[in-house]
This record gives sequence, structure tokens and C-alpha cells, in this order.
Amino acid sequence: MSPWLQNLLESPLFREPQLWRLASIPLTAAVVGWATNWIAIRMTFHPLRFLGIPPWFGWQGIIPRKAEKMARTFVDTSMQRLGSLPELFAEMQPEVIAGHVERVLAPRLEHYTDDVMTASTGTLWQAAPLATRRRVYAAVGEQLPGLVRAVMAEIGSHVDDLIDFRHMVVTRLVQDRALLNRLFLESGAREFRFLIDSGYYFGFLFGLVQLGAWLLVETWWQLPLFGAMVGWATNWLALNLVFRPLNPVRIGPWRVQGLFLKRQSEVAVVWCHIVTREILTIHRLMASMITGPRAARAQEVIFRHLKPLVEEAVAAVGPLASLAMRPDDLVAIERQLERKAIAVSADPFLDERFNEERARVVEQLLIERMESLPPAEFQDLLRPCFKEDEWILITLGAVLGALAGLGQALFVF
Repeated sequence: MSPWLQNLLESPLFREPQLWRLASIPLTAAVVGWATNWIAIRMTFHPLRFLGIPPWFGWQGIIPRKAEKMARTFVDTSMQRLGSLPELFAEMQPEVIAGHVERVLAPRLEHYTDDVMTASTGTLWQAAPLATRRRVYAAVGEQLPGLVRAVMAEIGSHVDDLIDFRHMVVTRLVQDRALLNRLFLESGAREFRFLIDSGYYFGFLFGLVQLGAWLLVETWWQLPLFGAMVGWATNWLALNLVFRPLNPVRIGPWRVQGLFLKRQSEVAVVWCHIVTREILTIHRLMASMITGPRAARAQEVIFRHLKPLVEEAVAAVGPLASLAMRPDDLVAIERQLERKAIAVSADPFLDERFNEERARVVEQLLIERMESLPPAEFQDLLRPCFKEDEWILITLGAVLGALAGLGQALFVF
């Protein structure tokens, strides 16, 4: 140990208990500032489900608790500014999607046809000559490209009527609250780190003010009072530094702007990557179209385009087989083909590589538009997670700060 440090430690001043008590004021304020901010962030996002005895004794993270409202805000504000559903679907290029569907379904057509015809006509199809079955396979194969292109073109023209976009997004985020958390936590990771760390530094500065007040007038109630002020002020100040000032302001040699707003380009990349891989995927869009609230409309479009294919297949069976069919066999084939079409409609969109390829296309569009948003609109991506219940977080900081100050008065002074 160096001599000067040893002399310092052995000096009467350094050993004075009152010195440590006074030093504990700014140090405690720093810890309180850090701890209250950390707890506030944790309570914003966790736990995902209500923990405790409902409805009053317990807690659920603010974001997970308001998942449905947050998801609706996501659709009505963020997505409305970045692109409508028709725009996004057009960016995915329906003609490219149609080509992918053809490539996936073509090798499976004979198997699908056998399933439909056997389920509809039973032994008639099984007993048909190979040449007859091949004519049907050929007829179906010839019709497939035009059918798929026609269906995708109609979907592209009426996608708003066929997909309930809000329902799709809200359902996804309510069912996966962890994903909703990630939208905020990953895009605002640096800001949340700042909110926590800044509590320590702001708390220490407020603690110095508290120390000055204590030296002037030593009253025990100062400690819980200043503790509450530190807890309140550190949370309030940190939150405002993230989002304020809205536009860049020149202060001497410095250019000052809200921390989140300064990182608009970085945030856009992270946010759009999550959205296009987890929410606005071609797989989820098509699944929502087939099974969502407007599924009947989408199925009607598919069935209408399938009808000529059924007629073509029956005609290809030949006169003898056609005569052997009962009057209701054609209707049975149509119904079975409809059920098969719905059952296999998701198959082409399970291809992860194709989903990634379409996601990259949409991602680039969203990034460009997000980067061009004015600050007032851009802040709405992260601001909603604090805006409504901000008072809870700030009040929580004040309460915890007051308790820490009370403990300091009881056990230190």
C-alpha cells in the first residue's frame, strides 16, 4: 500500500463516523436512483402473466397487461404510417408468390388428385384405366398455373377484404406477449440501459443537494422526503431525456435531442427486422386469410377458380366413366376438392427460405419509410410503453425512495 493512502486511512478525519454518515447521503441517493429505475423497467415488462391474487394483490407487466391495446396502437399508428396492407402485399409481389406456389404444388398434384377422386368416387377412380387417370393428371397440371395466378391476382386486388389485418396482428401479439415485449426491448435497448444507469448519476447529484440541506438543518424527516424526491426526479428526468427534446436543439457546441430520436436509423433496422420475421410474414398473412374472420370470402375466391378445374378433370375421365358416375358425384368431387385446397393451402408458405426472401423485400420498404418519419411520429414506436402508466413508474420511484430515506434515518442517523 502506498504511504499516502496508508496515511489517509489512518487519519482521524477518515476514521470519523460522522464522515461516513454524511457520505452515505449521496451514495444512498445514487443507489436509490439506480434501483428505482431498474425496478420500474422490470415492472414495465414483467411478469408476462398476472402474478399474485387477482385482481388487486399482485402485478403484471404494464406492456403484457395492455397487450391488446398496445397491439391495436401498433396497427393504427405505426403500420398506418409505414404502409397499408395492399401496399405491403404488393411489395411481396403476388406473381412471385404464385410462381412459388406452382413449384411447390406441381410435384404433388398426382397425389392430391388421387386423394380427391378416391374420396369422391371410391372404386370408380381406382378402377379407371391408367390412361384415363393420366388424362386427369394432365388436365389438372395444365390448369394449375393459370388457376394459381388468377387466385393470387384476385387476392392482391382485394386483400383488404380477405384479411382482417388488425385481427391478425392483435391476435399474434396478445398470444405472444414476449414478442410484444421484444418490439420495445430490442428497439429501445440502449435507452432502457440509459434509464437504469442514469438513475445512479442523477441520484448522486440530487444526493449532494440533500447533503447540503442536511448540513444546514438536521431533521430526520429530510431523509425520507429527499428520498422520495430523488426517486421521483430520477425517473421523471430519465424518461424525458429519452424522448425530449423532440427536435435537435443547439446548446453551445452541443446538439441535443432525445436519445431514442437520435437513433432513428438504428432503431428502424432492429424494429423492422422483428416485424417482418415475426408478424408480417407471408405465412401468417395467408394463414389469416384462410382461417381468420374473413375466411369465408377467401375460400369463396379459391372455390370459384377451382370449379373449371373440376369440370376439366371430370371431362377428362371420358364418356364411359362419366356415364358410370352418379348425378351427385360431380358435387362430391367439388366439395372434396374444396376441402383439399384448404388443407394444402398453407403448404407452400411453410418454406422458411421463401418467407425470409419475402421478408427482406418488405423490410427494406419499412426501413426506408421509418427513417423518413418526423420525430413526433417516430417516437410513438416506443413512447406508448411509458405514456399511459408513466405516473405509476414515477410514483413507484418516489415511494421506494421515501422508504430508503426512512431506513437511512432509522439505521444510519
